[in-house]
Order: sequence, then C-alpha cells, then structure tokens
Amino acid sequence: MGKLNLKFIRYISEEHFRILTAIEMGMKNHELVPGALVAKIASLRGGGCHQLLRDLTGNKLCVYERGKRYDGFRLTNLGYDYLAFRVLTKRSVLTSVGNQIGVGKESDVYVVANDEGEQLCMKLHRLGRTSFRKLKEKRDYHKHRKNTSWLYLSRLAAVREFAYMKALYDRKFPVPKPADFNRHCVIMELVGGHPLCQIRDINDPANLYDELMSLIVNLANHGVIHGDFNEFNIMIDSNNKPTLIDFPQMVSSSHLNAQWFFDRDVNCIREFFKKRFNYESELWPSFSDIVREDKIDVEIEASGFIKTMEPELVEEDKEELLNMEGVSLEKDVQALKLEDAATCDEDNDICDGHNDNDNGICDGDNDNEDAISEACHAPDDTTSTCSTMSREWVRSKVKQSLARRSKKEHRRIVAKGEASAVTRNRRTNIEIIRESLLSD
Repeated sequence: MGKLNLKFIRYISEEHFRILTAIEMGMKNHELVPGALVAKIASLRGGGCHQLLRDLTGNKLCVYERGKRYDGFRLTNLGYDYLAFRVLTKRSVLTSVGNQIGVGKESDVYVVANDEGEQLCMKLHRLGRTSFRKLKEKRDYHKHRKNTSWLYLSRLAAVREFAYMKALYDRKFPVPKPADFNRHCVIMELVGGHPLCQIRDINDPANLYDELMSLIVNLANHGVIHGDFNEFNIMIDSNNKPTLIDFPQMVSSSHLNAQWFFDRDVNCIREFFKKRFNYESELWPSFSDIVREDKIDVEIEASGFIKTMEPELVEEDKEELLNMEGVSLEKDVQALKLEDAATCDEDNDICDGHNDNDNGICDGDNDNEDAISEACHAPDDTTSTCSTMSREWVRSKVKQSLARRSKKEHRRIVAKGEASAVTRNRRTNIEIIRESLLSD
C-alpha cells in the first residue's frame, strides 16, 4: 500500500489538486481515466494538464497504466490521502501528522493534531491488502455491485465507521469521540491506554469480564452487534476501564446471522480471559437475553448516514472542484449565455433575410405601402419575423447542431496520443518491422 509520504504536500498547488479531483471523479465510471478526459474534467484555465500529470505521477500520487485496449491514469492511496488531508486542513481539523501507532488488515492509525494543538487519532482505511481480500464474504460494503475500486470501498468503510461511532457516542457508550471524516479518513479522539491483547496482568479480571459482557448485551439491546468484539478492538486505560474501537463490521441485531455473531463475540472474550488471566466464569449472556431498547441499526440505515450521506459526498466533490482556483460556476453559466446569444444572432440573421424579402414585396406595392410597412415593422410581442420558417426546417437545424456538438465532445474525450493503446501498438509494430529490415 505504500508509506505515508507527506513531503510533496507543501509544494503541491491548487492545479495539482484539481487534477487529482478530476481523476477521482473519472474513476467513478472508469477503471483507467484517459488523459483527455482528465483535462476536460479539470478544465484548467491556463492549460498544462500534461505537465501536472507528470509531476503527480513522479511523486506517486497517481499512476499511468497501459492495458490491452485502454490506457489511462488512476489514483494511488497516497493521492487519495492528499485529497482527504486537503479538505480536513481547510476545516481546521488536521494541522500536523505524527507517528504511526497502529497497523491492521484494513487500516492504518496515526497521531495527528488540530489547529489548537490537541492530539487526535487519524484512521486511514486501506481495503484491498493481500491479508484481507475476501470482502464479499466478510463485509457487506460491496452489496449488489459487480465491480468497484478499493478506494471507493475504503470510503464506504469510513462512512460506516463514523456513522456508528457517532450514534454510539451520543448514547454514552465507551467509544472515542468522533471529530470529522472525509473520504477514507476518520478523525477521532485519541484514547489513552493499551489494547487488551498487550495486557499481561490485571488486578480484578472478574470486574472487567462483567463490564465487557454487559457492553455486548447493551449494544445488542440498542439494535447492533459489534461482530469483531475481541482483545484487539478493546482499549484499557489506567483505571481498567474499557473503550471500544473499530466499527465497520457492525451488523443489526435483526440480521439473519445475528445470533451467530453475538455468540462469537461472547466466546472471544471467554476464551481470552481463560487463556490470558486464567479466569473462567460460569455466567455468560445468551442471545435470548436481549431486550430491544433502541434502534440504532434502523436510524443509521434508514435516516442517518449510510443511505443519505453518499449523495452529499458526491455533491461535496463537485463543489470542491468548482471552488478551486481557476474555474467558477458563474463563468460557465456566462459562457453558456454567450453561446445562446450567438445562436440567437444566427437565427436573427435568417429572420432578417426573410425580412428583406418581405420588404421587397412591400416596396413593390405602391397602393398599400403604408399598411404593409406597418405590418413588416410590427412589435415582437404581436408579430414574429421568424414565423415564415417551417417547423421541420427548424427541427432539422437543431438536430444538426446537436449532432455537431456531440461529435465534438466525443472527439475531445476519445483515446488518443499517450492515452491510446492503438497508437502504441502501431508504433511498436513499426519498430519491429524496422528492426527486422535492419537485421536482414
């Protein structure tokens, strides 16, 4: 997945971020985004898209890949990190990044600080590692999708974790305080203490065991089951108080396999206390002990984050692209107005041609010269000078104009130059023929 290298972030410009955002938007429906499409989405006022792409590729923020049929660019994890850091920095949530304090099969954890110097915890979701690729089997991010990128799945995992963390924190559960999130990056409170797996001895294991079992039941009573309740996801402070972390795999207590997830969480704690602290209790909760008190699962799935947050994130990306230096929505609207005005001028020229003919008729009739002159110069609200054109002729002209515009747009985004695999294959064939001729 690569290390978190932030050396280039101090030298990167708004135009570089614009290119990265354009690649991200292109990756919504492209596995490899052609360079021409990147240039079109970015719409740099001064141009120079190719040079900026070379800078980003050289610093490993994006990569250029050559396929059998298509060539193009795609974001790397580092480039995705830069986009998230930029937004969080503007929100005054992230100012500096410190040491790495944790590595998991799905994420990396760092110590960060905000503008006030307060230390926070940053979690970067890294789905797609070789240690954890059975995503369809272990998680439900993928759902009905046939193909999707690891970056997008990491983003969905971050959205889900922030949603559950905020819902649990509002209900006074022992979880870190959520601060903010963007894309695959979640900022939360830095929890003191150590993971339960690193603790070798404890004064009162029975009390901690009871607290953890009560926490499992309390979560189920509120409508959710952790799904990965083990010694690696429990932090213990100096007062032996537990804090629960890692929430993307949470499931509803109404899930078809909810009892299996519940029993697995309970057995994980029982087995750990038996092996580590030599403590074995005769009492443990069962799934039948659950008494529904709240509906966190319904709140998050129906009216909270998971369903309604994704369209908002898409709108944020669009606003972020428009708010960058070099392009504004007003300029685009003004350009469209100018284009419409030019079209209207052409129509007026056609109408003026008809007016000339009408004026010739008016001049030839000396008896009704005054009456016809008044009819030819009637106001626009009573008589239209374009009424002599047939609807079929207007319809054909509009279709031709739309066809020309569509053809022009297609020509702009077609794979060509460095983004064309066909051009590369032809060049390779020419070199092979040339070498064979020289060898003969």
